[in-house]
Amino acid sequence: MTESPHSLVEVTGLQKYFPVRSGLFSRVSAWVKAVDDVTFHLKQGETLGLVGESGCGKTTVGRSILRLMEPTAGQVRFEGKDILALGPKELRQTRRRMQIIFQDPYSSLNPRMTIGSIVSEPLKIHKIAKGKALQEQVDQLLMKVGLRPEHQSRYPHEFSGGQRQRVGIARALALNPKFIVCDEAVSALDVSIAAQILNLLRDLQKEFHLSYLFITHDLNVVQYLADRIAVMYLGKFAEVATAEDLFNTPKHPYTQALLSANPVPDPMAKSERIVLPGDVPSPLHPPSGCRFHPRCPKVMDHCKTVDPPLIQIGPPENGHQVWCHLYS
Repeated sequence: MTESPHSLVEVTGLQKYFPVRSGLFSRVSAWVKAVDDVTFHLKQGETLGLVGESGCGKTTVGRSILRLMEPTAGQVRFEGKDILALGPKELRQTRRRMQIIFQDPYSSLNPRMTIGSIVSEPLKIHKIAKGKALQEQVDQLLMKVGLRPEHQSRYPHEFSGGQRQRVGIARALALNPKFIVCDEAVSALDVSIAAQILNLLRDLQKEFHLSYLFITHDLNVVQYLADRIAVMYLGKFAEVATAEDLFNTPKHPYTQALLSANPVPDPMAKSERIVLPGDVPSPLHPPSGCRFHPRCPKVMDHCKTVDPPLIQIGPPENGHQVWCHLYS
């Protein structure tokens, strides 16, 4: 994928393999290729939606970028720095500007800590504020996400799911980051509450000029929030385009199948459902050639043996890219 000279985050050839051990001495007998050669860029103030079926490697991409998981190979540059080459001290400083909002707003919060302690912890660790100044910053963060300062003394179990996610957002904002990975940030919430959280994320993005990598399986959510969308299948990208282009003119057969299954809030609208045969192959033994070919309705002979190249659709400024032999 073509990288922008003004990119905040640049990911090149990212790989994450997990070892499979067996035998008496637990030797590595195989590798699970969770993420295999992923490349993309993200500009300041932009939202890149990352969609795909469960198990395709979306979350692994997000955590590998932040080095919550150590990548097997590739390069991750943030503000021009190679994140994977940083030592512990430099990485700790860089992480102030890279944060994550987790999927489950309950398990991601320590049940033994009060809300005030949870939100203030990053500020204490990085020695940004203490005493009265610390208290004021925590008050401001809670109000920024729609909570009240008096909530500081309460514990996570005393809040609803939506309120707990607001606490997670306040914690992510505490260090004034530039880039946030939103890992299924609204999938555990009711529809009405999820809409409120999405609007909150949009407002915060405008106010603080944030960049989001928004990981989700909900196409309606990503259409509402994302500037560009990357479709992922079995550890690889299948298509990347602006939200408008992807929904209006999807190119990859997998993207077309995903969109055909997306419900449209119009009882008069008619759409032809594309049903994919079989199940998603195992990343332990991914198919040769195009990984989608065992299920593709438009498969050709060379799809089974040759890895599809990156194809640019239309002018480069549109940024519509697809990995498919149909367009080569």
